Amino acid sequence: MKKADIDGISLEYEEQGTGEPVVFIHGALMAATFQHLINEPALKAYRLIRYSRRGYAGSTGEAAVPISTQAADCAALLRELDAVPAHIVGHSSGGSIAIQIALDHPEAVRSLALLEPALLDVPSAGVLLERVGASVPVYQGGDKAGAVDAFLKPVCGDHYRATVDKAFPGTMDQATKNASSFFEGEFPALGEWQCAREDAARIEAPVLSVLGANTGDSIGLPTYTEIHERVLDWFPNAKPFVLPKAAHLLQVENPRGMAEGLAAFLSAQ
Repeated sequence: MKKADIDGISLEYEEQGTGEPVVFIHGALMAATFQHLINEPALKAYRLIRYSRRGYAGSTGEAAVPISTQAADCAALLRELDAVPAHIVGHSSGGSIAIQIALDHPEAVRSLALLEPALLDVPSAGVLLERVGASVPVYQGGDKAGAVDAFLKPVCGDHYRATVDKAFPGTMDQATKNASSFFEGEFPALGEWQCAREDAARIEAPVLSVLGANTGDSIGLPTYTEIHERVLDWFPNAKPFVLPKAAHLLQVENPRGMAEGLAAFLSAQ
């Protein structure tokens, strides 16, 4: 991983290939989840940029910042790498950051791919938030590993750990090390972040809304289906893509299918 100094912090990143730039924004706790996707043949025509957000893995910076600051980090990194405008791909909370980039820095955005973004005001989100909220007292009690597991299990499904350990050995240890960045920074910031219908209507860039075919069954809630439907309803230029053989860990569970679906979307822009 290379390092870029951005507004007083250091962001680690890697890039490969040439062509139109595509930047990947990871979700909560696990910074490595796009590592395999960028090696998929379907994306070889693009300049692919993967980075660790502030407070994760080898990146520095105070994590207790609003989502708008996370968006500014990514936009600044793209400018530093002379990669503006870029296709922005965001997973889960990374999808929320991608939306904020499009709102605050529209000149940096060629398109958006939203992989089950954290638009957490849909009807069933309250139940999901109640379940993941149980992780907070675990963290406050000093059990970081237990808190990470208590958060990821209701979001990614009971069997997420085997998938992650197989794909990215050591990632759960890294997630435990970075637990404070999430529980003291990103989690409360997501609770404060909002995207209203009128905000979404301002985003003119093409949008790909990605839903895992198995997500609802995996977590026992329709939350991400509701989010998918909201994106298609609220964003003017949104198109759907349902990824087979995948739940919320979309690009980890089916990287080839995700790469092919993303490539088809990108080539049409």
